[in-house]
Amino acid sequence: MLASAAAVRKIAQREMSRNTLGGVRAMASLEQYSEFGKSLFTGAVADEYLKKHGASGDILNDPSWVKNHSDTVANAVFDWAIDNGANVYCHWFQPMASSGVRHGQSGQVQNIMLKFDSNNEIVQDFKGKTLIKGETDGSSYPNGGLRGTHEAGGYLAVDTSSPIFLRGDTIFIPSAFVSYYGAALDEKTPLLRANAALDKEASRLFGKLGLDVSSGVQTNIGLEQEIFLIPREEYYKRPDLQLTGRTLIGKNAPRGQEMCDHYMGPLSSATAALGCMQEIQDECYRLGIPLKTRHREVAPNQFEFAPLFGTNTTQIDQNLMVMQIIEEVAAKHGLAALLQEKPFNDVNGSGKHNNWSIATRDGVNVLDPEEFNAASGNDSAFPIVMAAIVAAIDEHGDLMRCAIASPGNDFRLGACEAPPAIVSTYLGDDMTKYMEAFMNGKSASYNPGKKTLDLGCREILPFEVPAEDRNRTSPFPYGGARFEFRAVGSAQNVSLVNTVLNTIAAEKFGEFADRIEAGEDAETVARDALKKHWKVIFNGDNYDEANQQMLTDSGVWRIDSGVEAIARLTADKNVALFEKMGVLTKDECAARQDVLHDHYAGTVEMEALTLVDMINQHIIPACKKSGVGPVADLEACVPKLKAGVAAIHAAETSNEKASLARVLRLETMIDIRETCDAAEEVVPAENWTLATYKELLFLDSHTVAGSQVDYFDE
Repeated sequence: MLASAAAVRKIAQREMSRNTLGGVRAMASLEQYSEFGKSLFTGAVADEYLKKHGASGDILNDPSWVKNHSDTVANAVFDWAIDNGANVYCHWFQPMASSGVRHGQSGQVQNIMLKFDSNNEIVQDFKGKTLIKGETDGSSYPNGGLRGTHEAGGYLAVDTSSPIFLRGDTIFIPSAFVSYYGAALDEKTPLLRANAALDKEASRLFGKLGLDVSSGVQTNIGLEQEIFLIPREEYYKRPDLQLTGRTLIGKNAPRGQEMCDHYMGPLSSATAALGCMQEIQDECYRLGIPLKTRHREVAPNQFEFAPLFGTNTTQIDQNLMVMQIIEEVAAKHGLAALLQEKPFNDVNGSGKHNNWSIATRDGVNVLDPEEFNAASGNDSAFPIVMAAIVAAIDEHGDLMRCAIASPGNDFRLGACEAPPAIVSTYLGDDMTKYMEAFMNGKSASYNPGKKTLDLGCREILPFEVPAEDRNRTSPFPYGGARFEFRAVGSAQNVSLVNTVLNTIAAEKFGEFADRIEAGEDAETVARDALKKHWKVIFNGDNYDEANQQMLTDSGVWRIDSGVEAIARLTADKNVALFEKMGVLTKDECAARQDVLHDHYAGTVEMEALTLVDMINQHIIPACKKSGVGPVADLEACVPKLKAGVAAIHAAETSNEKASLARVLRLETMIDIRETCDAAEEVVPAENWTLATYKELLFLDSHTVAGSQVDYFDE
């Protein structure tokens, strides 16, 4: 047993000195645990500093501290910042639709926490009113018409559900960002409203089922983050990667992922990837972000991190910082991190699986049938709540599809790495039989089956595994105590995803509660819902085209186009839903739809203009120099791209612009890509000025002598 942090450090230092590779394979990483959460103003850290000002960390548990104790908290935060070498603060917020474009996806104005008094002495300039509220320009961010240039005010209010954190010389204050009239200009405000709606309606229903909900109800999530790490020197040879995050052209390398040799392969110190991932984890630990898992993913140069579960606001805030840290640390190791959903053709893209569960704030997991039924003293509590969720998925699958409609996901959904754009749910055979028995009025308990595997050898004793396999083809499978939204894109801010999940669940919980309050039997209400919405439960292969057609014919939501999915935000039923739950107004729905469509069109415009430059400045010159290749065809591609961009500019509405952009991207640009890749196939390597897939995708095989970074040369 390691008796103390000092002991950990001593072992780490000893092992570092023994290891000629600088501790990459030693116990050097143990030291970081003693620093876990030291850069997060919560728990023991906050308690220590608040006690110096006559309070304790407990005051942060009640949001009313912003009215009653703001000066006390500000003074404690100031002392903590100065002690840790920080003297700058910012309100840290999340503008709409920054996914895949804005580095770090956040907005902030950084201010010094100090000023000079009349004697030119440095004094504190950080008070309670400074901490809890800020103001900035609200018109220059994407706002869908919610703010005009002549109405520029945007207001920032501290989000008390997510702890203040420190990085470098700056403290970051997680905040909501709204207009002068309170309209949501950010990703977080609707999420917080959806959290409130779910707390209210779930508490009503769960309380009627016998559960103690006095602590309140919340949703917890865990976000798996997939990325690509590529050589930075090759990244600089690809204008498309630099400007758009994905390769617009590129002939496939002779080797791809045919052998699945990259998947969960050794994280080797022979390349920079392992040291990069270690430093990412180290930085995250200090911020209280528990990145528990790291491994290689299926595609070459693809990797994944996964954290422990947490409340949805903290997990989303932490995930944004994880993505920023990944990009910044990768550069230090001679790598470039690609967060976009489909940066390479014909190999797997990247997702961010959103594991979603519901629990009371004192820890009862409502999606764990044994735990929920025991805590409520009601054997029907779990199937009643599950019936409400099934009904929500069936009725509002269009909103779930809308929530994952990012530009990168257009290339990923339905391929081998992601479910198709058909919103069904997988419950597994045992859970399905349990719910079916309940629906038909039969008494049953949920006893998930297990089976024993006997490998037939003396060295490995027989062992138990779940009777049910995993279903990777379902967009929203139940995984035992949680649902996993598998279709979420890797570059996304998942606030809208969780806003939708919480809102649609809250509505159904409220409807169930209303009917029960009106005198109906709770089990009858749930059985009616299951009979009406049973079609959305599907445990088969979602990749099979016959199954896809069957689900489509049955009326399960299917929207193949991301642009059309975004347009569902303003469907009458969805506007009514958001307004009923107090999450978004009609104007906010319309604004968010326009922002997302503009984001899509803007992304495609950047891609098209980048492709024009690549053809003119790289591909045609390479063909002419080599005397080979389809030069005339390439020259004909340029006016097609320019005409496509011009048509987008000429369109009158955001929806029309996005629709034209989708055609340009998924038809015209794909055809042009084939022409460009045909040129790459015949141009000699010495004349091809763009980094190839071989150079981009194989860290283990394509390395430059002497390029290995010495991570511990300090």
